[in-house]
Amino acid sequence: MGSRAETMEEGEDRMNRIVRRLPALAACALLSVLCVPPALAQQADECPRLPGDAGLSWTQRGNASFLVCRAIDETGREAFGLYLAERSPFEPRRGNREGRGMLAGQEVRWYRGEVASEPDTLVRETLVSLGNGQLMHVWLHARDPAQLARNQQLLESLRFDEPRFTSN
Repeated sequence: MGSRAETMEEGEDRMNRIVRRLPALAACALLSVLCVPPALAQQADECPRLPGDAGLSWTQRGNASFLVCRAIDETGREAFGLYLAERSPFEPRRGNREGRGMLAGQEVRWYRGEVASEPDTLVRETLVSLGNGQLMHVWLHARDPAQLARNQQLLESLRFDEPRFTSN
């Protein structure tokens, strides 16, 4: 029984040493978070920058092989989005051509699309080949032609300077 009592005392001593170190460990953890340089803190956001007055915010998903960015308005509706990867499921169809535009420094052709669960939503899609071997599938959603034109103008004004969109 003496050995069990010694083991319990050793365990209590070990626990006390750990508890005494917690404030120092917590301070180190807090400092490491607070001292992250701003440039490193922003690297997680890989979607193109939205203008401050756009009334939109990005939702982002992805990993090393793909990136999905969705621009969401104040009501939670998607205004536009993009999918970046080596391949895209979108295949433009000549019969669905709707117009031309400029995106990521390239002339593009927009195609009519649809959202099966929202048949009244106006949809335009395009595909852009980037210099780094990636494809960018881009889409627009709108409730009416005026909103579609605004969303398209905003999307086409974005700068695609982030590393994932360039050949560097």
